[in-house]
Amino acid sequence: MIRRLASALACSAALSAIAGSALAQSTPGAPTTPLLASDQWRTVAPEDLLVIDTSKGRITVALDRRMAPAHVDRIQTLARQNFYDGLKFHRVIAGFMAQTGDPQGTGQGGSELPDVAGEFRFRRGRDGAFQPTAGAGPGHMGYFDGVAVLTQPDAQMFVTADMKVPANAVFCPGVAGMARAGSPDSANSQFFLMTGRSDVLFGQYTAFGRVLSGLERVRALNAGSEANNGTVANPDVMTRVRLASDLPVGERPTARIMDPRSPTFVARVNAARSGPALTFDPCTVEVPAEVTGG
Repeated sequence: MIRRLASALACSAALSAIAGSALAQSTPGAPTTPLLASDQWRTVAPEDLLVIDTSKGRITVALDRRMAPAHVDRIQTLARQNFYDGLKFHRVIAGFMAQTGDPQGTGQGGSELPDVAGEFRFRRGRDGAFQPTAGAGPGHMGYFDGVAVLTQPDAQMFVTADMKVPANAVFCPGVAGMARAGSPDSANSQFFLMTGRSDVLFGQYTAFGRVLSGLERVRALNAGSEANNGTVANPDVMTRVRLASDLPVGERPTARIMDPRSPTFVARVNAARSGPALTFDPCTVEVPAEVTGG
């Protein structure tokens, strides 16, 4: 089916592609981004907060253009055109993801805008909060702002021309990703919200943000059967989709995400370890977020 998520993809090659000095720590004494004020919370800019009202309630998504600038631009453009209003969650697989954004409601459609090239990997610099944590597999596992990533350690920045290192988002529950057809450069308007973890998407699909509130509503969306590729017979709809910046002040929610380097979050990660450090799964600990108002 056009613009569907692949059902099975090997992720080992993608993991190896960004493997660096596994589990290395940042160089002692190297400059770091200062911790944020207000108990190390970052406020999400209103233009980067997607407010999705659905037949099951409200979902808010933080858009991160550092991970996928072209895809964030596309989501913002379509939201400002009211393109998503009334569209169905046409493909929902319990424990995996919920897909929407197709005006045809079949998985075959898109907007009139040109397709967007894949942004499966991004360049991570010191402009974002990053907390490393040991994890299984090659590379360097940790949290970039509010999303789990596999990357290279900060020490590698000193040998790159742009002082950045490659990183890939891990498709944990809550991650927002762009659907596409067979071509890696065929994303258009359809997107999906993860309700479980899936490594088959790693390095093959573009992650552009994360659900901050309403994940329980995503999980409550009417689902289809795996035998029918998740096609929903009685789909829920997005009744209104807006950027927070485009809502009247009295209806505008505000959101903030905890800095993953904060002592509070580091302690939470340490408490969650149930075995050796090398087996730690970052999807088991979510970076806290708060959404108020609206």
